[in-house]
Amino acid sequence: MTELVGLADVRAARELLAGVTRTTPLEPSRPLSAVLGGPAWLKCENVQRAGSYKVRGAYVRISRLSAAERAHGVVAASAGNHAQGVALAAGLVGTQATVFMPLGAPLPKVAATKGYGARVELVGNTVDESLVAAQAFAERTGAVFIHPFDHPDVIAGQGTVALEILEQCPDVKTIITGVGGGGLVSGIAVAAKALRPDVRVIGVQAAGAAAYPPSLLAGEPVRLPAYGTIADGIAVGRPGELTFVHVRKLVDEVVTVSEEDISRALLVLLERGKQVVEPAGAVGVAALLAGVVRVETPAVAVLSGGNIDPLLMLRVIEHGLAAAGRYLRFTVRCSDRPGQLASLLAEIAEHRANVVDVEHQRAHPHLRLGEVEVALSVETRGVEHSDALIGSLRASGYQVVFAGEA
Repeated sequence: MTELVGLADVRAARELLAGVTRTTPLEPSRPLSAVLGGPAWLKCENVQRAGSYKVRGAYVRISRLSAAERAHGVVAASAGNHAQGVALAAGLVGTQATVFMPLGAPLPKVAATKGYGARVELVGNTVDESLVAAQAFAERTGAVFIHPFDHPDVIAGQGTVALEILEQCPDVKTIITGVGGGGLVSGIAVAAKALRPDVRVIGVQAAGAAAYPPSLLAGEPVRLPAYGTIADGIAVGRPGELTFVHVRKLVDEVVTVSEEDISRALLVLLERGKQVVEPAGAVGVAALLAGVVRVETPAVAVLSGGNIDPLLMLRVIEHGLAAAGRYLRFTVRCSDRPGQLASLLAEIAEHRANVVDVEHQRAHPHLRLGEVEVALSVETRGVEHSDALIGSLRASGYQVVFAGEA
């Protein structure tokens, strides 16, 4: 039997973290409250030191190393948040950190990890491949491997998030958070279930990297054959042995959300909540907005991190606008005669839609003689406005084609 982390472990971790991590704010969310029909709050770990909750577990783990272990340094593998947490914690403790990151790790996360004093090695295409390289480095050099989620100290450190939530919102009924390897949700469940057994703890995974549903069904950790998601912070192909036991025994439900759900949640958080959040940090909100899980209120969604690549943010915002029906990309085929483009744009203007970009193409093999194709990017006010615009264009005889329909 694997021994579970206990409430005493989480409380001890909190004592270690005093003066190291900040007590992050709990902010009300009107959009979520409206959807849920009751009070909803955001636990803002996106403004934690190093930009995520990860520093909690990393510091607890590293601070408990012996002097001899610290002398050999520490090593970790991460797509970014654990990397920064380990780098910051190692610097505070006074030991050298080496971090292995995937080749595609966001550049801002790589730069931030280096900025905290860690040596960074880019190896592999996934976190799992980076993990193998990090473990080999530990065996070769004697550095202590700091697992991103599958260690009691890490789970206890992450559980301090729940202690703060229960103090900030004593009547909370549901806590919902993202799940990758399971360290955060395990720690939260340990503390929440010990202090308030009636609180439901819900985990959320990106559908493209959801290892927990099949693992829970099989009764043991199962490795995904392939996975991918914009939520790189929770892109983990297999649950940890220790975290799996915690999730199976303590977490009430694990659900999944689509990439569109995540994009829409990021847009809502940015536009309505004024919160800069990375995709992995928004999956709890995504699940609530998409209605994939029924919850009791007051509910708290944990924004687990805010380390988003600005370039990814631009793409996600555009994707989120499209998912919300507020940004359209389509082509219109029509006859190539003088004034045709002006007529098309005038009809769009009549519907008070804003043309962001337009490309006029008449020389293409798939076009018939005398036919022209106009590629348009248009901003609208939502799904109904978009449907009305497209319906009007088609009623006027224009051939409207969306990406993937050609």
